[in-house]
Amino acid sequence: MTGWPVYVINMDENPDRMARARAELDRLGIAFTRFSAVNGRAIPEDEVPRVYDADANARRFRHPMIGAEIGCYLSHVALWERIAAGDAPGGIVLEDDFAARDSLPAVLDALARDGDAWDIVKLFSLDKPQRLLDRRPLVVGAAGGDGAAGGAEIVIPYKVPTTMLGYAIRKDTAARLAAGALPVSRPVDEDHKHFWELGLRIASVLPPPLQFGETSFEEGSIQKTRRRSRGVAGLAQAGRNLRYRLRYVAGLHWHRLVRRAR
Repeated sequence: MTGWPVYVINMDENPDRMARARAELDRLGIAFTRFSAVNGRAIPEDEVPRVYDADANARRFRHPMIGAEIGCYLSHVALWERIAAGDAPGGIVLEDDFAARDSLPAVLDALARDGDAWDIVKLFSLDKPQRLLDRRPLVVGAAGGDGAAGGAEIVIPYKVPTTMLGYAIRKDTAARLAAGALPVSRPVDEDHKHFWELGLRIASVLPPPLQFGETSFEEGSIQKTRRRSRGVAGLAQAGRNLRYRLRYVAGLHWHRLVRRAR
């Protein structure tokens, strides 16, 4: 069992998701705390400007944030504050739509004991295969029947993986991110993809100890809600998408080049 606290973000309206997440963690003997997610759709109208900067969003992201995305970000911020105020050197944050591989306990234990220079370690990635800048052993010979017997590595991906399905975060990083998070202007995973803006050292675990669970693509997910809110994209939206993409790619390549030159 990891020495760091494990939190599962779950909406009160989704008890079935919580039941599945609980079953996964109980199966592996991982103690956890449920965290009631912030319902972004229920934020009072006069409170929205305090937590969401629409002007900055127009400059920094490809579309306006929807309530679910704002609530998701606020949920992570609240957990960062909790981790920063705790006694442990870090914490594990899981969203409730995960499925766990048998390697998860060994990975979490190894991350809690790892002394290398990282701020966040992602436990899942949609980006396959990944271009890696560095890799080293994390778990040797982890037990499990899901391909984990060969162990696990901690790697530095060229591009930070999308999604916040699960990650480890150090206490000082949680405090720093929480202090500067509001008002938000991009989804939390998009902010972390722009790691250079936040001064973040983000690593990943391979093979990932998490995968998407069966509820990840249910109706009502952020992805589907976002698509419904867009409607038909016109030329202005297409231009905004392109500007965002060009800025991101340029920033990513430049900062990876600077890293290689050091």
